[in-house]
Parts: sequence; structure tokens; C-alpha cells
Amino acid sequence: MATQNYLALDLGASGGRAIVGRFDGERLTLKEVHRFANGPVALPTAYGASLYWDATRLYSEVKEGLARAVAICADATGHGLVSAGLDAWGLDFALLDRAGVLLGNPYHYRDGRTDGMIEEAFRRVSREEIFAATGIQFMQINSLYQLLAMVWRDDPALKVAETLLFIPDLLNFWLTGRKVSERTIASTSQCLDPFTGEWAGSLLDRMGIPAAIFPKVVAPGTVLGELLPHIAAETGAEGLTVVAPGCHDTASAVAAVPAKSDDYAYLSSGTWSLMGIESSRPVVNDQSLAFNVTNEGGVCDTIRLLKNITGLWVIQECRRAWIQESGPLSWDQIVDMAALAPAFTAFIDVDAREFATPGNMPARICAYCEATRQPVPQDRGTVARVVFESLALKYRRTLEMLDQLAFRRHAVLHIVGGGTQNRLLSQFAANATGRPVVAGPIEATAAGNALMQMLATGAISSLAEGRAVIRCSFDTEEFEPQDTDAWDEAYARFS
Repeated sequence: MATQNYLALDLGASGGRAIVGRFDGERLTLKEVHRFANGPVALPTAYGASLYWDATRLYSEVKEGLARAVAICADATGHGLVSAGLDAWGLDFALLDRAGVLLGNPYHYRDGRTDGMIEEAFRRVSREEIFAATGIQFMQINSLYQLLAMVWRDDPALKVAETLLFIPDLLNFWLTGRKVSERTIASTSQCLDPFTGEWAGSLLDRMGIPAAIFPKVVAPGTVLGELLPHIAAETGAEGLTVVAPGCHDTASAVAAVPAKSDDYAYLSSGTWSLMGIESSRPVVNDQSLAFNVTNEGGVCDTIRLLKNITGLWVIQECRRAWIQESGPLSWDQIVDMAALAPAFTAFIDVDAREFATPGNMPARICAYCEATRQPVPQDRGTVARVVFESLALKYRRTLEMLDQLAFRRHAVLHIVGGGTQNRLLSQFAANATGRPVVAGPIEATAAGNALMQMLATGAISSLAEGRAVIRCSFDTEEFEPQDTDAWDEAYARFS
């Protein structure tokens, strides 16, 4: 077959990319055509400085990615784009008025307005009832608590809003004119019923959140339509089909896990670590509530039974502080310093509130160790090793929970995403879990995004076929467990 080109627009919390996936009938190759930074914007409000996303700038970057992809495909191969698909992080949303006009920039999930909102939610609806209605883990950054904060503040935007759209849904609306919410991104909100795939209207009513603002939910792989004419003219992408892949970036990443069987767990490793298994149905019971796991929508009628773990965010903030202190510092340098540092000096809970917001992370780590009566790391290498070892041990703890929920031990851990470039952490994960780790592909989100476009447009016929394409298209690296006795002892201390 002739080579077909698919554009994956992948927006993350720290940056975005436009990546062209080229499929020749057997192999998929990826070429980055545009990259841009992303991050919070602090603005003054009556409540102090609030954090927002610059939505219109993201839209401009998406259009730039479209234009560059069109130019590169036409120049390099003579083939145009078959389709484009957009994925992004979960939770955050925009509100539109009845004319479809944006009612202010979307809030950033790390904005402080959700402080205390979980407790406020429990005053209205019990923890058990919220979990039964949504199957989603409790994190104060969830959309449910962001919305409750608006209710609690009597936010005027909520009173005039006609439509709520999550970040990828908003950009898809601006590209196609369709106001819908793709199921995988909707499921992150803690506002969706995991059994019906529809909004949890009764729960929203009891929270005082207007259920009418939530749009129609569509399945991953839905063809949304063609680009609006003015965007097509601006970018040169006339007639381009827009597909909703797994619009949640983790859903697209999991689609690209190169597994041969279902006897595996996955870890999507980046700013967040999303660790889970694929299930054919939601697991909503007393044990999954106690473990605080989540049932998010996956592609092809699957459920992503997973747990959000604060991932490389902690070390990213450490690096930022170190660069401010003394200049350039590469990731390879940090990993090399950690590899030479002493093992098991101390441990942190990467999900502790102390590490949730931007700031001087090395100082916070040292303060945490002192407060928990552990040795305080004395240099950068030891701080980094404390983070990496703590992450690996958190992976073990989470994987054991998933084993219990599935009533079986998962034989292998697949790690995908940018975090696979940290070979030390991949080896630590194998050591800590006592299981082989298969690392790769690095660009799993873009690959899974392209895979779902291929499925939607008929280039492949199933998810299994798509994963076979991934296996023959991208290199992976295997890590066998080492020093398991020492890691078992460390895990006992960590626990």
C-alpha cells in the first residue's frame, strides 16, 4: 500500500508536539515537525495569584503544527495527510457561553482553589457514593472538585456557561465546530459513570454543579469531521479529517503498549506516572475504593484500571532549582550522579502534599527526610537517587494493589513514554517489582494517537493488529530484576 500520513497533535503539561506518523502497511515511523513549550500562567485575582493555561496560544501552536505537517508531507512524499488527531492531559476544562465564546482561560489543575474541596464534597455526598457513581480515585485536582470550587465561590462564569469542554475537546471544537467530549478524556473528570459512559447527573446535581453544561460523549476513534474552512485555508489542510483518538494522552499511550498478551501491567512514565492494567469492565468495590484506584476509559471498549502517581514532576522541579542555582544541567548528568550515589539513603512519598506544587524541591525533600527522621541527602546525586528509588518502590506498592484487584500476578511491566529514556529508573523498577520490565516506545502517546486514526480510517482493523504494528516499528529494551533481596529490605522500610 502507498504510505499514509497521520498527524498526532500531542499536548502535555510542559510542552506539545506535532508528529507525523507514516504507515506503509507494515511499519509506523514518526517524525516530529513542531515542538512548543507549555506551562501555567499566574494572574492576579480577588483570591490571590491564580494559575491558568494560555488556551489561545495552544490553539495557535496547533495550527502551526498543522501547517508544518502539510508542508513537510507534500515536500517529502507527495502524499497529503489522511487525518489529524489531538490528545492532551486530563482534568482541566474550559467554559463556553451560548455563542460558543470562551469564558476566560482554563484554570491549571495545580491552582490552589481546590484546597479543601474534597472535604466540602464529602459534606454533600459520601466518599462511598462518589466512588460508586464514578469509579475514580480521589485527588483534589479532579474536575469534580475544580467545579465544586466554582460552585462554592459562586463563580459568575458557571452561571452563564452553556458548555463545558475539556482541553482536547475545546481544541477539537475550535478545529471542527463540534462540541463533544471524547470518552477517555471525559472519564478523568470524576463526573462520568464508568458503567454507562454517560455523565453522573445525580451526583452533579447533589454537588450543585449544572449537569446541562456537559456535552455529548463520543467514543475514542470517532471521526469528528473536516477542518473548518478558515482553518483549512490558513494551514493548507483543505479537506483534512479530524479524528478523536484517545483524547486523554494516557489512553493513547496505553493503546501503543507493545504487549503480546494480556498478562501485563503498564506504566506511562512522564511528569505523571500512570500505572495500571486493562480491564473489560470497571472494578468498583470496597477494595478498589480502599486502594484509591481509578477506572478511566480506554480505547476499544476497555477500562484503564490505574493509579495516578506523581512521576518525574519531583525531579523536574529539582532540576529547575539546580539550574537556577548554578546553570545548565542535563538529564544525563542527573542520572549519572544518581547512579554513583549511595543506595537507600532515605525515601519520600512522591504523592505527599509537600511535593505537589512548584517550588524549591530539593529543599522540600531534605525537610521531608528530616521530619520523618531519616538521613538527609547531602548532595544532588543523593537527592536524585532518593527520588528514583522512591518512585520505583511506589511502583511496586501500586502493582501489588493491581494484582490483588485482578486476582492474579502480572508477569511483566511495560513502561512507555518519555520516562523510558531514564534507564536507571527502568532498572530500579525491575529491581523493586521483581519482574521483567520492557521499556518503549518512547513516543507511545503519538504512536497510539496515530494508531487510533489508522483504526478510524480503516488502515488497520483492530487494536491487536495495531499493537503488532507497534512491536515491529519501535525498539524496546528489557530489564531483568537485580539485587532483589536488598530491594525487598528497602521496600519493608519504605512501607
